Amino acid sequence: MSGVWVFKNGVMKLVENPYNQSGAGEYPEYSSGGQQQRMRKKILVYLPTSEVVSSYGSLDRILVSLGWERYYGGENSDLFQFHKNTSIDLISLPRDFSKFNSIHMYDIVVKNPSIFHVRDI
Repeated sequence: MSGVWVFKNGVMKLVENPYNQSGAGEYPEYSSGGQQQRMRKKILVYLPTSEVVSSYGSLDRILVSLGWERYYGGENSDLFQFHKNTSIDLISLPRDFSKFNSIHMYDIVVKNPSIFHVRDI
């Protein structure tokens, strides 16, 4: 069992997820800092040149230069995918760049250590 013990009006209560996505719910005092921290916009930075990845064009160029190849899964695919012949790794990204988020950024960082970094803006 995990969560936060809250003492309110003389009653101790276990709140399992005080930082839920829909807001603070019954305990708004526990969401202000944590929720704002999660809502920060993130950017992906290519470290060798300090370039901010702002489009799939620039990301494609960088990944190809690092040995990644575009994987064409079909015209109807909702994904852009990249793979390396030297590994089993596959990077899958939404075709719509506006849906490119921190989860995708961290996936790129993990598969390219010391090459990319995710930063808050």
